[in-house]
Amino acid sequence: MDIGDMRRDFESEGLDRDALNDDPVAQFHHWFEDARQAGILEPNAMSLATTGTDGMPDIRTVLLKYFDQTGFVFYTNYGSRKARELDENPRAALLFPWIGLNRQVRIQGRVEKVSKTESLRYFASRPRGSQIGAWVSEQSKAITSRGLLEQKVAEIRRKFSDGEVPLPSFWGGYRVVPERIEFWQGRPSRLHDRFEYVRQDDGWLIQRLQP
Repeated sequence: MDIGDMRRDFESEGLDRDALNDDPVAQFHHWFEDARQAGILEPNAMSLATTGTDGMPDIRTVLLKYFDQTGFVFYTNYGSRKARELDENPRAALLFPWIGLNRQVRIQGRVEKVSKTESLRYFASRPRGSQIGAWVSEQSKAITSRGLLEQKVAEIRRKFSDGEVPLPSFWGGYRVVPERIEFWQGRPSRLHDRFEYVRQDDGWLIQRLQP
């Protein structure tokens, strides 16, 4: 299969500095709402890139669950591969690929764990099946069969059959505190519009990047 000729021109309106909010989180909120209203499937799906002490980059898709001026929050098992890499190197990159709108957002920053209160609040809002799944999976570890997972599900369902499913001690959230955010708008002939926000002591430096 020859995929070298697979291409399309990005027919979309341009992105000008005057159209950007001075606050990148407010700008992200605007684009996020555009993606949601346009019917983009899972607009909160984001690629999360991490690197441990071995220097090997790692990437996977996770779901953004909350964002505000303090950062962008996702949840996971604290024993997972991503968690181990974040323990070793608490920095990460995020990518939101809103291809249907010819847009993407890239975020880089340091990472910190959210408070237990925040994790508990979100965990309590999850469907019961997802709560049980958090207890069952030793994320990223090898397993010999799916049957073992299903057996563990049955055990956890019995264990918590009489009440609420508590927050596991090994599960919780991370916050990516942005230091750099880029908004990318596809344009014809690959002359895309790119604007980068870089955190400064007194605010954000905004600059246009070449495509």
